[in-house]
Amino acid sequence: MLSSPWARFYSNSCCLCCHVRTGTIILGVWYLIINLVVLLILLSALTDPDQYHLTSAELGGEFEFMDDANMCIATAISLLMILICAMATYGAYKQHAAWIIPFFCYQIFDFALNTLVAISVLVYPSTIQDYLRQLPTNFPYKEEIMSVNPTCLVVIILLFISIILAFKGYLISCVWNCYRYINGRNNSDVLVYITTNDTAVLLPPYDDPVNGAAKDPPPPYVSA
Repeated sequence: MLSSPWARFYSNSCCLCCHVRTGTIILGVWYLIINLVVLLILLSALTDPDQYHLTSAELGGEFEFMDDANMCIATAISLLMILICAMATYGAYKQHAAWIIPFFCYQIFDFALNTLVAISVLVYPSTIQDYLRQLPTNFPYKEEIMSVNPTCLVVIILLFISIILAFKGYLISCVWNCYRYINGRNNSDVLVYITTNDTAVLLPPYDDPVNGAAKDPPPPYVSA
């Protein structure tokens, strides 16, 4: 029987030899904690704007950093991310495959954005120097970074982005395998694997006929 070429990438285990459900739950909780911390920082910045407000003179540019409009947009995005991460965690825990789809779509979108950044750095390497010049004068290690050879700087940045893309791609595959696993368990025509104490038991398909002798029909009714 021929299988799909994507089936070779399917696995029930992920990093640290844990199950894909466990890995997806850990990943969802990790993203949830990060976005909660970001939300707390944004809310504290909204309540005390002077603490996080940087003027254009401090940035050395003609714009302001994190004004009220940007703060509200960032807060809304953080709330949306918290909802998506909570849905993925709940879906993996309760084995609801549809709840994992928004988080998987976010991962694809994030991977696409990082890929576009890598392509832009490869096609337009001069943009790195332009970006470094726009940084504030008090930015840490700005002068040291600008003194590096432009070609070496591009190679380092591309290598760093490639490592990030490889890691993000692996996390995407873990979430996708978790979705396939849960979707397969919830489907009546897919074999169900029950793992207990590192022992896999293969259950027969639901519609398999039950082997056994057929019962004799009851005798016909005869009136007295």
